[in-house]
Amino acid sequence: MNLAERIYYTFQESAQAKLSAADILAEPIAQAAERLVACFMSEGKLLACGNGASAADAQHFVSELINRFERERPALAALALSGDSATLTSIADDSDFSMVFARQIGALGQPGDMLLAISTNGCSRNVIEAARVAQEREVAVIALVGQDGGELAEMLTERDILICVPGDSMARIQEIHQLALHCLCDSIDYLLLGA
Repeated sequence: MNLAERIYYTFQESAQAKLSAADILAEPIAQAAERLVACFMSEGKLLACGNGASAADAQHFVSELINRFERERPALAALALSGDSATLTSIADDSDFSMVFARQIGALGQPGDMLLAISTNGCSRNVIEAARVAQEREVAVIALVGQDGGELAEMLTERDILICVPGDSMARIQEIHQLALHCLCDSIDYLLLGA
């Protein structure tokens, strides 16, 4: 297989993974969009967290809520918990890296808010701690995970939403996470603005 054929195969593999995931993910993504709109309409906010590429996804999603996705609309209240390096490093240095998001949720999370917790395998300790504190503060959790969802999926309650991408390839899971977040943006705009 030459390099161009390998790249073509990767495109095919990604497209097939997305099509296969659509049946599983459409309903929980729709539920998450409806709950987020209800949150925003009740003066609530979204807090979002993740590590590495998942942190970038959280920041990307928040930017599209605050600014816009594909159409103009009022700004929606959202905050990426990975965006403040002074706060992150202070908590990591004085406490523990596992608490970098949880501590922020303890300060900012209010009943009626929502947490978007992103982890490709559902096992990131700091994301799990964030979800634990969110639940204590009556902040509903949307867990965007992959594989079997890990410990994060196991700790969810009936008030939380699980969006779990099937499969084991981290690259495919991350690609589908990005698509799921764009579906959420589109669904939120549809619910707020119509067709």
